[in-house]
Amino acid sequence: MNVKQQLQTLNNRLDKARRQMSAAQERDDKHAAQKFERDIMAIEKQVASLKKKQGRELSGKGASIKALAFHRELTKAEQADMGKLKKSVRGLVVVHPLTALGKEIGVEKVTGYAPKSF
Repeated sequence: MNVKQQLQTLNNRLDKARRQMSAAQERDDKHAAQKFERDIMAIEKQVASLKKKQGRELSGKGASIKALAFHRELTKAEQADMGKLKKSVRGLVVVHPLTALGKEIGVEKVTGYAPKSF
């Protein structure tokens, strides 16, 4: 299971535990409420750890892409026929500005990174 799926699973468990804790508090079940509070704290700790791991992976991937020798913005025609472009340029990595990787690198337009000029 990848980090994104693990985060989603943990967020679902966190939401469920919060709902159960509020239900326990409404019925004045202090023992159950304390149990859910401990569960919530443990899950929040795991979520924070996974988010740090995800950030490290993303910054590592961004650094390796920025290390490629050549980059330039892609034209609309190239973006429209991405399959043809990727077949013609070996090792091309396309970064969109709205993705997490694009935000990490700081691109403002759809940009292609490759070991050689294209």
